[in-house]
Amino acid sequence: DERVFEIPVEQRQSLETDPCPVCGGSTSLPRFGIEGLPHRVVVCGGCGLGQLHPRPTGEQLAAFYPPDYYGTAGAKFKPLVEAMVRIVGARHVRSLSRGLPRGAKVLDVGCGRGVLLSALADRGFEVHGFEISSTAAAGADRRADIRVAADLRQARYPDAYFDEVIVWHVLEHLADPRDTLVEIHRILRPGGRLAVAVPNFSSYQAQWAGAAWFHLDLPRHVFHFPLAGLRRLVRDCGFVPTSEHHFSLRQNPFGWVQSALNRNSRLPRNGLYRMLKNLSDDGALFDGATRRKQWAAYYLGMPIAVGLSVLAAILRNGASVCIMAEAQPAQAGDRDGDR
Repeated sequence: DERVFEIPVEQRQSLETDPCPVCGGSTSLPRFGIEGLPHRVVVCGGCGLGQLHPRPTGEQLAAFYPPDYYGTAGAKFKPLVEAMVRIVGARHVRSLSRGLPRGAKVLDVGCGRGVLLSALADRGFEVHGFEISSTAAAGADRRADIRVAADLRQARYPDAYFDEVIVWHVLEHLADPRDTLVEIHRILRPGGRLAVAVPNFSSYQAQWAGAAWFHLDLPRHVFHFPLAGLRRLVRDCGFVPTSEHHFSLRQNPFGWVQSALNRNSRLPRNGLYRMLKNLSDDGALFDGATRRKQWAAYYLGMPIAVGLSVLAAILRNGASVCIMAEAQPAQAGDRDGDR
């Protein structure tokens, strides 16, 4: 993973950027740099959204995802960790699908290897998945109808087709998150549900960690949403938020532990995460002493991190946040994605 550094305050000069997908502003301040890459994270002066500047091209975005990013044979992590991820995924599905009738049509945008799809199918839903990468979807549950296309519009789903659409830690990766949400509004029935989760750029964890924040995930995260910005974007795209969830057992505690390790410049960035991944060459990544330090931090730090994550959730400031929202009937101009 590329080293990320904080740009000194005296070097943060206002610059013109591509229009912000949340507020439309084009003036930002640089915040983080990435060693070896021309891209910086700049923060919108209007709404606080972070974004990569210059905006990466489609070819550059594809290059940010090496072959081992998706794992192999539908498994991204080592067997025990993968099993835990799927157990937590099933727990998420129970929450996300509460109140949906059996047989309801559910789409997972950016379904990856299908952690949520399998749990949804087990609960009796008609499951659909969308991916931009066939490699990412390899090994996904065969009960799911998966479409692969360059973007959601090109998947060509019918109008008002789905009862729920899930966008779980995907929106921050997309080249045009506004257009994706507008398209989701089109393919959801009126009153259908949107579940969108992203890292919270305005969270205590993000502020404390700074350039060491695990959930920056640069350069793959093109956008970094503060909670207020996500709320605004969801509303602007035709949805009414109904609830917010600030605790994620899968995302938030590990973010504390890995971010703390990242603050130690002598340790490899996101090294613990790489150790947990299903990599064939993981034994050659780090020496034994480094591995032992990171495992010790994991086992000793996770109980503390869970406590911090619960506290942050109580304070409505989780390191990641999920907004549940209902699709409102389309107004004139909505189908064209007008701002």
